[in-house]
Amino acid sequence: MEVGSRNSGDRGTMSQINVTPLVDVMLVLLIIFMVTAPMMQQGVQVNLPKAETKAMTAQDEAVVVSIDRAGKVFANSTEVASGDLTAKLTAMVANRAKKEVFLKADRDVPYGQVVKTMAEIKGAGIERLGMVTEPAPGK
Repeated sequence: MEVGSRNSGDRGTMSQINVTPLVDVMLVLLIIFMVTAPMMQQGVQVNLPKAETKAMTAQDEAVVVSIDRAGKVFANSTEVASGDLTAKLTAMVANRAKKEVFLKADRDVPYGQVVKTMAEIKGAGIERLGMVTEPAPGK
């Protein structure tokens, strides 16, 4: 056998790890995450009124009641039949220390319906009711 030649069967063990496939997989997962993350927003799409107020702080598992343009009422993205909101909210906040709800109402919903929904929320024993708005332009 010659000194400089090698057989194909005479391979030594490889002592390095090839990380290129790992990097490829991680980049694909990162792209998938970046594309799907904006789609993970929960809630009902409503056109909120604008107001000059301070921004809300993030709340853990806040209960949000929404009224869309058609007048449908939702509790945390689940549609609630008319008159069932009080019972649903009572069950949702039964084991919570803070009994608070945030109300998001479309600006085109009649005022009477917003007041009626607020009365149902208060009837469920909610101690604090917050109104969600968008910041005024230029603020």
